[in-house]
Amino acid sequence: MTPKTANSPLAHLEDGELAQLAGEWRARALRGDRKAYGPAHALEVEQRRRLGPGRTSVPDGAPAPAGRPWWKFWEAGPFSQSGPGSPT
Repeated sequence: MTPKTANSPLAHLEDGELAQLAGEWRARALRGDRKAYGPAHALEVEQRRRLGPGRTSVPDGAPAPAGRPWWKFWEAGPFSQSGPGSPT
């Protein structure tokens, strides 16, 4: 990740102003304004650059949740019903 520098053309914006502009431009893009896609993306990239890694990322060292392998779809899972009338 790059450090905060004044090299970015959006560096003069405060964080709150940047968030507001990014939201407005993204809303315009979602309404179908094709000319709004580029500015919305640029503002969001600058926002991510300033804020760092996303809040939804898994912290380092935390184990991923263990799940059933996709190729074992036929095995009984926690929501399967076994009993009379079931194929297993």
